[in-house]
Amino acid sequence: MKKAICFIVFTILVIGIGGCGIKNKYEPVSKPILENFSKVEMETLLQDASLNVRAIDINEGNVVAATSNGEIYRSILEDMNNFEEANYFSELEDSIKNNFRSIAFQADKTFSLSIASPARLYNEGELVYQENHPKVFYDALDFWNDQEGIAIGDPTDDCMSIIITRDGGNTWSKISCNDLPKAKVGEAAFAASDTNIAIVGNKTWVATGGKASRILFSPDKGKTWEVFETPIIQGLETTGIYSVAFYDEDNGFAIGGDYTKAADSSANKIRTQDGGKTWQLVAPNKSPGYRSCVQYMPNSSARVLVAVGFKGIDISNDAGNTWKHLSDEGFYTLRFLNDSIAYAAGAGRISKLSFKE
Repeated sequence: MKKAICFIVFTILVIGIGGCGIKNKYEPVSKPILENFSKVEMETLLQDASLNVRAIDINEGNVVAATSNGEIYRSILEDMNNFEEANYFSELEDSIKNNFRSIAFQADKTFSLSIASPARLYNEGELVYQENHPKVFYDALDFWNDQEGIAIGDPTDDCMSIIITRDGGNTWSKISCNDLPKAKVGEAAFAASDTNIAIVGNKTWVATGGKASRILFSPDKGKTWEVFETPIIQGLETTGIYSVAFYDEDNGFAIGGDYTKAADSSANKIRTQDGGKTWQLVAPNKSPGYRSCVQYMPNSSARVLVAVGFKGIDISNDAGNTWKHLSDEGFYTLRFLNDSIAYAAGAGRISKLSFKE
C-alpha cells in the first residue's frame, strides 16, 4: 500500500532451515517447547544507515533479503558477518532502482518483487513478470512448493491483485477479478513486512488492510477464493492487518493497527482457531500497539508469538492473550530459523535474535 512507509528489501542467502511456521521449514525437535520466554539477545549482522529492510526469508538453508537501492547481498548462517553483493541486475535495471518489498528463496532461486509501476518480479537477475498500471503496488510474495508461488498487491481493478506461477517462477499470470472476491472501497494491503500471505500445505490466507481489512482464503493453492470479515481496527487508509501468520490449518494470528498512532492497542490483535473463518480480538487496550510483523515460534503448539515493529519487540507465551515487551529496538520484519532463533530486519540492519527464558 502506498500509504505504508516507503522502504525496501534486500536479498541475502544463508545456510540453516527456517520460515515462520507456515510451511514446516524449521529445524525439527523431538518435542514442543515448554519454556516461557522472557528476554531476547540481539546480534547485529549487517548495518548501514542507508538500508531499509522490509522483507527477509529463510528456507532450504538460506536467508534472502534486499536493499532499498536494489542491491542484492548474500551470506551464510555459518558466517553471517561475511556478506557478498550478488550482481544480479544489469546497468539498465540498476538505473531504474527497483523498490523491493517482497522476497522469497525457493528451489535455490531468489525471487524479488518491486512495488510500484512498472512492478517487476525477478528470478535472480532475470525479469519474469512486469506490470504497468498507475495503481499497481505489490505487497508480498510466497511459495507453496518449488513449482507454485503467489504474490499479492493492491487492486488495479475491483479486486486484489494476485499473480501465480505454476512452473517454478518462470512465468506468472494475474488472476481475473471474475475469479476473486470483490474489493471494498479503500481496501488494499500493506507492504510493511512481506507477511500478508500465510501458507499451510495447499491452504492460503491473504490479509488486506486500509478502509476495509479482511482475510482472503484459498483451500487449493489459489484456484478458488472466498473472503472472511475481521474485527481488527479499520476504516482509514493506515489501519488494518499488517501481518498474518498461521501455525497450522486451524490456528492463526494477525496484527497491525495504525502506524500513525503506534500506541493504540484498542483493536489491533486478532486470533482464529477455525482456519480463518472467524476471528476474535485478543488483548484489547493492552500492549503492544501497532506492529508490522507477527510470527509463531516453531514447535510451540501455537502458543508462542513474537511481534516486531518500529517501536520494539514483544512476545506472548499464551497464544496472544498476554504480551511482554522485550526491547525498544525497532525492526520491520522477522523470520524464525528454529524454536529459539530468528533473523530480524529493519531500518539500516539485519540482526540475529535469540529468545531465552
